[in-house]
Amino acid sequence: MPAQPIVVVNPNSNPEVTADLERGVAPLRFSGGPTIVCETLEGAPFAIETQTDVEAVTRPLAQRIAKGDAAAWIIACYSDPGLAVCRELAEVPVFGIGESGVLAALQRGDHVGVVALSRRAIPRHRRQQRMLGVERRIAGERALELTVAELVDETATWRRLKDVGHKLREEDGADVVVLGCAGMARYRRRLARELGLAVIDPAQAAVVTALGAVALAEAEV
Repeated sequence: MPAQPIVVVNPNSNPEVTADLERGVAPLRFSGGPTIVCETLEGAPFAIETQTDVEAVTRPLAQRIAKGDAAAWIIACYSDPGLAVCRELAEVPVFGIGESGVLAALQRGDHVGVVALSRRAIPRHRRQQRMLGVERRIAGERALELTVAELVDETATWRRLKDVGHKLREEDGADVVVLGCAGMARYRRRLARELGLAVIDPAQAAVVTALGAVALAEAEV
């Protein structure tokens, strides 16, 4: 396996999100496998909640990835900021968690429900779905109407997640759910048990894909 790590970049400066990423990828670390490093983008906004935020982090993300000290890169924001630019610059695979999460969900169900952080994120996600050509497989997308900072309030967040999850399943017909923010990682297993459905954490999905890409790059056959 390569000496260089898989690097998961949190493009906001909220340490709780980076801590959630660490918890989410922990089960994916294994003896003899690539090191998985989670880091916070230097000088990033506290949260990426608007298109302005998305655009603002594109250049610093590109500058970080251009340093080239990774076997693969993960951009750990569901809006996949700077993904096309970073892929153009990098000599190794670059994965966005939004794209990875949706594609992983399509392997687990026919009708995907997405939990958005806020209503204003939904148009960005819909553009992404159209670019991927999967909009007909999206059962629905519903918002928690919380900020990234508010996600650490587990009581309030769980109340909203449970409500939104049930509406996606029962009203929209979703048979698999994607968490539409890296800061929701701690709730994945609990929501899956509550709904009786597969729930996809997009950062985990991206890391799993990166592990496969890195292994194949190093394979002799």
